[in-house]
Amino acid sequence: MKRRNRLPISIRACGGLALFLALSVVGCAQTRYADIKPFVQAHDQDVAATNYRIEPPDLIEISSPQAPELNGETQVIRQDGKISLKLIGEVKVSGMTPREAEAKIEELLARYYVNPKVQIQVLSYASKKIYIYSEVAAAGQVPFTGRDTLLDILSRCNLTNGAWRAKIKVIRPSPTTGEQHEIEVDADKMLQHGDLKQNFLLKEGDIIVIPPTPLAWVGLRVRELFFPVSPVVGAYTDGASVVSAPKAYRDALDGDDDGGNSNRGVRRLLSR
Repeated sequence: MKRRNRLPISIRACGGLALFLALSVVGCAQTRYADIKPFVQAHDQDVAATNYRIEPPDLIEISSPQAPELNGETQVIRQDGKISLKLIGEVKVSGMTPREAEAKIEELLARYYVNPKVQIQVLSYASKKIYIYSEVAAAGQVPFTGRDTLLDILSRCNLTNGAWRAKIKVIRPSPTTGEQHEIEVDADKMLQHGDLKQNFLLKEGDIIVIPPTPLAWVGLRVRELFFPVSPVVGAYTDGASVVSAPKAYRDALDGDDDGGNSNRGVRRLLSR
């Protein structure tokens, strides 16, 4: 009976890798209307650009040429939701839009000035956040200004070389417990073809997830294999790839920062 030749482990691993890459490239089906509806329908969602609500610890600037006591005044919204102003005292503005706060201060100023006009500008959006994770230089929170589109945030967050721009996911939590909305966005399509249909306004609490490309994912796995006890955070930012990983491994073996003893165990393993 003939002996069946089994494929080497490395070849089988490559086959699994090829399957992963193929499935990754196929991607998801086209975005359905039901998926994008919660992100773009103004009558179901507050229009963020006109309904930003001032909250602690936002920083605002008040302009009122008719009232020099207030003109140019900057105030941080206190934890009790109030600001303290000359002439009119403490004013609670927490939960108001800038336009609503302007109207309230104008009403108080009317005791001292005829038809006073007030403008409020938010200088620091500190109370509300958007969250962005994975393939960015500094993942975490970014301020929500009420005027942020998806491209605005992507342009500011410094995507890494391993970012899969065609598979960006935006998650919008719902007020209903246990419910959320998700949509997949192709940022490459927006940038290369000017198709801005999915460049919608973001809302407070939106979560942006930027996955690694298949090649970057493989680069991280290779790095984890070669350096299982070292940090792998920089695998993508270094433009990790299957080709460059073995070289990085050889370079690490050539370095002897502690008298030549640090890599002896690894060298013995390779020499077997």
